[in-house]
Order: sequence, then C-alpha cells, then structure tokens
Amino acid sequence: MHIPVLQKEVIEYLDPQLNESFIDCTINGGGHARAILERIKPRGKVLGIEWDEEICKKLKLGNLIVINDSYVNLKNIAKDFSPVNGILFDLGMSSWHLEESGRGFSFLKNEPLDMRYSLSNELTAEKIVNNYSLKEIEKIIKEYGEERFAKRIAKAIVENRPIKTTFQLRDIIKIPRGKVHPATRTFQALRIAVNNELENLEKALPQAEELLAPGGRLVVISFHSLEDRIVKNFFKNSNLNILTKKPIKCSEQELKINPRSRSAKLRAAIKQ
Repeated sequence: MHIPVLQKEVIEYLDPQLNESFIDCTINGGGHARAILERIKPRGKVLGIEWDEEICKKLKLGNLIVINDSYVNLKNIAKDFSPVNGILFDLGMSSWHLEESGRGFSFLKNEPLDMRYSLSNELTAEKIVNNYSLKEIEKIIKEYGEERFAKRIAKAIVENRPIKTTFQLRDIIKIPRGKVHPATRTFQALRIAVNNELENLEKALPQAEELLAPGGRLVVISFHSLEDRIVKNFFKNSNLNILTKKPIKCSEQELKINPRSRSAKLRAAIKQ
C-alpha cells in the first residue's frame, strides 16, 4: 500500500473546498486523491493521471477520473476539465513499484533491469547499461545521480557487460560510501533516464500554471535535489505567488511511520 507522503500538509496547502475540482498528476495508489475527495464531496471531482497501466487498473474511487498517460501531456489531458482549483505532483515512486512491480527499481530485489513506469516506453535500464557508450553512461550517472564516482562506475558497467539483473548491477558498484548503499545514486540515475523524469517535470509545470483557475493552488512534492531545484526555479520565475518560503519537510512522527518520506520536500504556490 502506497503511504501518501505529507498528506496533512498537502491538504493544508491545496485547501480543497466543497464541490471543487483538482488534478492529481501522479495518482499512484490514490492516497492523496482519497483525502481530497473527502473534502470536495458531494460534487467535487479529481482527475488522476497515472503513467503505469497496472496501477490504473487498481484505482476505483467515487468521483475520480483516471487517465493512463504521462503528466508531460497535462494540458491536453485536462483540456475539458475545468475549472481547476488545485494541482498536485507527488514525484515519489510508489511502494508498489519498489516491492511488487518486478521491474528492477530496487537493488534489494533480484529482478530484470527494467525501471519503466510505463511498459509502452521502449527504453529500459538494461538497454542503457548494455548499449550506451562509456561516456553516455558516465554522463547519466553524474548528472542524474549526482555521483562523484560516475566515471569509475561507468567503467565497471562497460567492463562487466552483459548486465541483466539488479543484483548483477548492484554487485559491480564498489565505491566508498557511508550509510547510503553504493548503488543508490546509480539506480536513481538510471530510473530518471529511462522515464525522462526531469525533462517531463520541466515541461509539465508551465502547463499546470496555465490550467489553474485564479486562486488555484499548485503543490509539488519532490524527493531529491534535482527535482526540488526545478520546482524552486520554476516557482521563482513564474507568475504564481509562492506560499512556502522554504520547502516543507516531514515531521518526526511521519518519519517513524514512513521512513521513505525522509527526503520529501513540499513546495506550494497560488495563482492570482
């Protein structure tokens, strides 16, 4: 079950009212959407966007419209959905992807190196590690993983091809690191590259601003510095009024319940 991160804070900053309409651009297990729907019933609606076909099949909530697509197409998806009183992006992976999808998102499970959110995507992590050049792999790991040992890891990958599984990849990444597992940043980088995550976010945020009705709110939860930087810069250069001078982080109580939320940062803004 996907535990919705910063749910109390999401509701506080979206401020849903009776019969309003919202878009959840990354609906995942529907946790945030459920909380929003409780506050906008009886006639309020949530448009939920989910790129993963398998997750879409599981989502059944009253007054929830589910669209199987990527939020990079937000404007087209929501062209007949108005007024839009609030938009949410929760950029974190769902627990289902890590624990049940079998697509190699975690180095704690021995699975095929897939890492696709949508199976219609032709690029996989296996294709990257086995077909890309050393320089291309180094660039991905350095830029998307912010990994200072990117060159060493890329060299190890190229020298150990073919690499088919998560454990194979994990076991060739031997670099000095403290509490964080040596493979963490490389897995993050590959996932971002496979799903074009940063570029999609950069394209989606201006669409969200355009879709919002006056007084509508935009809330974004990011999980690493690359995402947060994009959101921070977009807010700064947009016409939105920023509601969060600094990003909101999880409380100690939430961290005890859901340790995966430790890196979550919430930023919010309002359209005048």
